[in-house]
Amino acid sequence: MTDRPAAIRPAAAGSTPALRRAFRRHRTWAILAAVFVAALVLTAVLQLQPRGDRAALSTRNAAPEGARAAAEILGRHGVAVEQQDSFEGTAKALGAARRAGSGTTLLLYDRNGYLGREQLQQLRGAADRLVVVTPRLTTLQGMGGGLAQAGVVQDGTDDLAPACADADPAAAGTVSAADGFLYLGDTVCYPAPGSRGGLYASSADGRTVVLGSTGILSNRALAEHGNAALVLRALGKEQRLIWYLPGLTDVPAAAHPATLDELTPPWTRVIGPWLAFVAVLAMLWRGRRLGPLVVEPIPVVVKAVETAEGRARLYHDAGAVDQAADVLRAGSLVRLAKALRLGPEAGAGIIAEAVARHLDRTPESVAAIVDAFPHTETGLVHYAERLDRLEKEVHGR
Repeated sequence: MTDRPAAIRPAAAGSTPALRRAFRRHRTWAILAAVFVAALVLTAVLQLQPRGDRAALSTRNAAPEGARAAAEILGRHGVAVEQQDSFEGTAKALGAARRAGSGTTLLLYDRNGYLGREQLQQLRGAADRLVVVTPRLTTLQGMGGGLAQAGVVQDGTDDLAPACADADPAAAGTVSAADGFLYLGDTVCYPAPGSRGGLYASSADGRTVVLGSTGILSNRALAEHGNAALVLRALGKEQRLIWYLPGLTDVPAAAHPATLDELTPPWTRVIGPWLAFVAVLAMLWRGRRLGPLVVEPIPVVVKAVETAEGRARLYHDAGAVDQAADVLRAGSLVRLAKALRLGPEAGAGIIAEAVARHLDRTPESVAAIVDAFPHTETGLVHYAERLDRLEKEVHGR
């Protein structure tokens, strides 16, 4: 009975050094495995966390370009704000509100013009009040209501006054107008100097309203001027507000894929054959001018002197005096930097200063020689001679 514990103790005591030796032997791999597991756990935790909405004028976006503050203010005043990101969801929400008998305002911000005419007409007929933010021309034409574009707010105009009899803008007062768009309608408010359009326009029945600035609704500028008051009065008239931001999935699908003939404009049928004929004539003309191709065995060994002479002839035939001067200047600067041990990273100014110190001259006199770009072939020859003399003087010292 007393021998068994004695036999067990040495094995248990000897296992600890063995484990230590094994850990020291594989310590690097153990540390790497621990780091990998920790990174994997951190990545999983970050992926499982809810991500914020970064869409412009989204009620879930708390960033400066979002509209979360506007939605919260409307909610505190008894307006039920519901954001929709699809046309089907918006149509269902409007239908449910109509069946419940509650008045509904629809805010539409279709910044890319995804919706078609039929979709816009359906939304306009289903909502008791439609507020559209910075609509495109196609959106205005699809909605109807006598609204039209009238230009943009001039640069330097930061705010505009109502200057109209509409109760909502008159009560809100001055609003932000930077980077805004102007519109025409039966009622026009916040007119810009020199334009008949305004930042706020509405139809004759008042059911369709256009706002020409996203800044009025954004978190960044909601507290400025009368922006919050205008948002509250324009969007808080009904008990329910549906905030609709269309996306790519809302683009109406065509009955059949458009053919190439349908996608091309009508004038291509007349101009296209003529352009093709002119292109063929141009290819024949250039082909005859360049001459036949010359076949040479590969590989071809071309001497450096022949390459330099060939490039010089090309510059001469093209009259490229500026390009030739650039090549001469670059080569001279490289050789001067090498002679003065300045290194390849030295710039033209540093090289000119070093040459001036080496020759006891002023940096301006050296820069006048290096940077004196010629404009004629005779001037190019003199320029090359001056650079050559400068290099010889440096090497002679």
